[in-house]
Amino acid sequence: MRMSWDNFLCGMTQNEFWLKRYQEVKDFIETNHRNPSRYNPEERGRYCNWIKHNKKLMNAGEMKEDRVVLFEKLLELGEIYKRVNQYE
Repeated sequence: MRMSWDNFLCGMTQNEFWLKRYQEVKDFIETNHRNPSRYNPEERGRYCNWIKHNKKLMNAGEMKEDRVVLFEKLLELGEIYKRVNQYE
């Protein structure tokens, strides 16, 4: 199992780090009632890139099965708070 330097310093496994980031994104969406903005550098770096990366893994069929279920729930939560164009 591959570990990044940050995970090594914290003593976290890849799975623990993934679950932690999943919970952070979920809490962000529930707290702010919106998806993370790709225009805010902090939100983009922490949340948007993580979501985008995991969407690619899921679509390619490379995501672990236990994560797929959780990630689909996160995407459903994001759809609830999806931004609506006010001019349509």
